Amino acid sequence: MSAAATSKKSAKRSSGRPHRTPVTPGLGPSRLAQVRLRADELEALQEVMRALNLSSTSDALREGLRLLAREAAEVGAADELRTFYQGQPAPLPEGVTPPSEADLEEVDEMQW
Repeated sequence: MSAAATSKKSAKRSSGRPHRTPVTPGLGPSRLAQVRLRADELEALQEVMRALNLSSTSDALREGLRLLAREAAEVGAADELRTFYQGQPAPLPEGVTPPSEADLEEVDEMQW
């Protein structure tokens, strides 16, 4: 390839147009997101990948984002309930008795 052809090729790449990522079958287009991790965060990520048998950093980060999205949805639902009940506790279903102090203490001492 001539120097002129190489120059034209690199000029095309840096034309300012966004790079199109290939479509993964069944998943739709994807985008590249760079993440800067500290050494301790990278070590924790690698431990998680080994423990959960995740094959790539991308798989691990996608799983983390899925869990964060679920937690955010739960926080949003809890906020909606607090707003709906105006700060009062939500009523218990019919036939359910409220927990006693002893019940709450017992649950606090449980180990998972």
